[in-house]
Amino acid sequence: MMLSLNNLQNVIYNPVIPYVGTIPEQLEPGTLIVIRGHVPCDSDRFQVDLQCGSSVKPRADVAFHFNPRFKWSDCIVCNTLKNEKWGWEEITYDTPFKKEKSFEIVIMVLKDKFQVAVNGKHILLYAHRISPEKIDTLGIYGKVNIHSVGFSFSSDLRSTQTSTLELTEISKENVQKSGTSQFTLPFVARLNSSMGPGRTVVIKGEVNTNAKGFNVDLISGKSKDIALHLNPRLNVKAFVRNSFLHESWGEEERNITCFPFSPGMYFEMIIYCDVREFKVAVNGVHSLEYKHRFKELSNIDTLEIDGDIHLLEVRSW
Repeated sequence: MMLSLNNLQNVIYNPVIPYVGTIPEQLEPGTLIVIRGHVPCDSDRFQVDLQCGSSVKPRADVAFHFNPRFKWSDCIVCNTLKNEKWGWEEITYDTPFKKEKSFEIVIMVLKDKFQVAVNGKHILLYAHRISPEKIDTLGIYGKVNIHSVGFSFSSDLRSTQTSTLELTEISKENVQKSGTSQFTLPFVARLNSSMGPGRTVVIKGEVNTNAKGFNVDLISGKSKDIALHLNPRLNVKAFVRNSFLHESWGEEERNITCFPFSPGMYFEMIIYCDVREFKVAVNGVHSLEYKHRFKELSNIDTLEIDGDIHLLEVRSW
């Protein structure tokens, strides 16, 4: 299962606002809620509420209140309503919403928090204050036009068990922590079939909250050359790419439209090997290509991952 916004379920088109609707399944970790719409020119605010019921009097609890505002300074206010009392506001000033512009909001449900991306860019995290299994209603209110609301319920994030497919782990000290297995880093694995055009490596993990950086390396075991060195550096927001050939580093590549990582965020990184280059996507959004400098693709047989992340799953096919 990949993070996909294409095969959404239970899609509602052009709902009348205010919209209040039942969420058809439980919000398990890995569920996505995708809302596409447009901010009218006279909007002062709108909100997306994940509610526990739809009662108006007394007002139903709101587990997650996501509220873009445009009045004084543009911002997003997040909060929780419990027993008709608001908690403390978490305010994000770096807001992607603009009047007269379209948007796509993706709310991802994680075990301990919500993760929100807008127009393919990570925006914020919101720690659960009410357990997400109590949420059964979606409310959308305020001055906003909504084109569609959809869900993606199918996900394998439900199993916290780590899995490796088409890989043989070399460093075998997997530590069992509180019932969930987690890869110890550095993680080193042999690709069961060697790299070549059409091959894909998927890495799922969570960036540490105080992360400086991490690295993903595709290596030729024979020559110890690093064909692809991916090194996101969170402290400087640089996504550095390089190769280590004949015992020396080459020239770094850093150009990127949008740095895709953020402390605390869940990510799925896809590395796709094409004939001339590697293509890398993060959370379903294309991030970069890297022209092959190491040409003997079939000699690339080792994957190495290290740095400031919790590694959850690694797959290759």
